[in-house]
Amino acid sequence: MSLPSQKASGNDMGSTMADYVAGKRVLVTGAASGFGRILCGKLAARDARVVGTDIDEAGLKDLRGEVGDGLGTSVADVTRAEDLANVAATMRDELGGIDVLVNNAGTMPLAFYSDHAAALAAWNRCIDVNIRGVLNGIVAVHDTMLEQGQGHIINLSSIYGNFPVVGAGVYGASKAAVNFLSESLRVESQGRIRVTIVKPTGVPGTNLGGGIINPEALVGILGQNSETYVGTLQALSAGTADAAATDPNQAGYAALEPEFLVDQIIHAIDQPWGIAVGDITVRATGDGYIL
Repeated sequence: MSLPSQKASGNDMGSTMADYVAGKRVLVTGAASGFGRILCGKLAARDARVVGTDIDEAGLKDLRGEVGDGLGTSVADVTRAEDLANVAATMRDELGGIDVLVNNAGTMPLAFYSDHAAALAAWNRCIDVNIRGVLNGIVAVHDTMLEQGQGHIINLSSIYGNFPVVGAGVYGASKAAVNFLSESLRVESQGRIRVTIVKPTGVPGTNLGGGIINPEALVGILGQNSETYVGTLQALSAGTADAAATDPNQAGYAALEPEFLVDQIIHAIDQPWGIAVGDITVRATGDGYIL
């Protein structure tokens, strides 16, 4: 396991605005790609002390080469409680504690129940990663944060966890479970651990869509907008979409770039300990999702 180097705090720059990111010790799962990769880079740039974990050793090595010494990495499987416990123990020993956990690792095997022959293995993996992985992360840092008297756990959920729709029975259930785990932790910890639930809409710029078993299962989140939005996605992929669909300054902006969501996660971290951003949903105004 590599660890981040100590940097001078960004608070020494003479700014009149408080910086609640610099110096924080942050553990990010699923760090080799998608939201996790972008988040690690942005947090390190803000002088947080970041440790990213993933099962993708090559991806972590590439990320560390990209970000530099401000990032530590460790190969870990979130479905193995001992893996995350070992990472957390090393952070306690070497960095003195853990301020923030971002439970980011996840899979999205959208499929209908009639697809079970092709989907069952992926569904079981989804349950393991999306539920057990989040629980293992919570358990790994829970006692340390209570001993510190403060901590912050950010759990990646989804708008799919808001309401059941066709094509997302297992994935939606896994994210509803994340919501339940998060809210119960918030109540039980009585403010000593602040909890943030992040509910992404569809974000084509991550690799999450690569786990979809049956593309037709997207009908659940698109409903009556399916035909129009699928056409928009195809045009975006082909580079033929209207300019408004790719311009975040336009109301027709259709495909949210992951950086916009990551910036809101950082906003939740960048708060005094007495302030908790409870829920985050960031949408492209023209995305067409019905949840």
